Amino acid sequence: MSAEPESPLDRLFRAGAAALSDSELVALLTGSLESARDLIRDGLPTLAQTDWTLRRRGLPKRSAARLTASLELGRRLAACAHDDRQPVTEPDSLARRLMGRYGSLAQEHLGAVFLDSRHRMIAERVIFVGTVNSALVSTRDVLRAAIDLGAPALILFHNHPSGDPSPSAEDLLFSRKLIEAARLLDVDIVDHIIVGAHRFVSLKQRGCI
Repeated sequence: MSAEPESPLDRLFRAGAAALSDSELVALLTGSLESARDLIRDGLPTLAQTDWTLRRRGLPKRSAARLTASLELGRRLAACAHDDRQPVTEPDSLARRLMGRYGSLAQEHLGAVFLDSRHRMIAERVIFVGTVNSALVSTRDVLRAAIDLGAPALILFHNHPSGDPSPSAEDLLFSRKLIEAARLLDVDIVDHIIVGAHRFVSLKQRGCI
């Protein structure tokens, strides 16, 4: 008589979370290994990009809520990598934080990291959520937030849901318009960071701003 297969829950407590496969980890959230395999058939990045409160694919409401909450906690944990008390002197650490939070989202999010006079973070705000292809936002919206926060400097950011952070002509045009408008208000545009799932582009590093 063959032994009954070990459940993901039992394996978790016997061997630890690192020993579980992707489908076993998801099964702990959904309650079914079969459904978990279906959910990750297109890969973990696709799983992370999907809004499971809207597209439940047969998931019970509670399972969809667990999955959504766990993915959001992962993004927030990744965003904690940057020490807000330290001045932002180079884009890499901040970009990793932004990739963790926005790089896998299915819609374009445009926002800014607002800085004090020593380039320490005051706040991070999403200013506009657009379609998959574009985020139509006015420079006025960005600068109004800077004024409201008393921020003399900011780093603009947005994500490309395609995963490719290469700047488009529209990205470059918006950056130039924002810099011109910000100059009139004595607000310094330090950088514009575009993030994908695994890569980022700093327009400052590229010499575009």
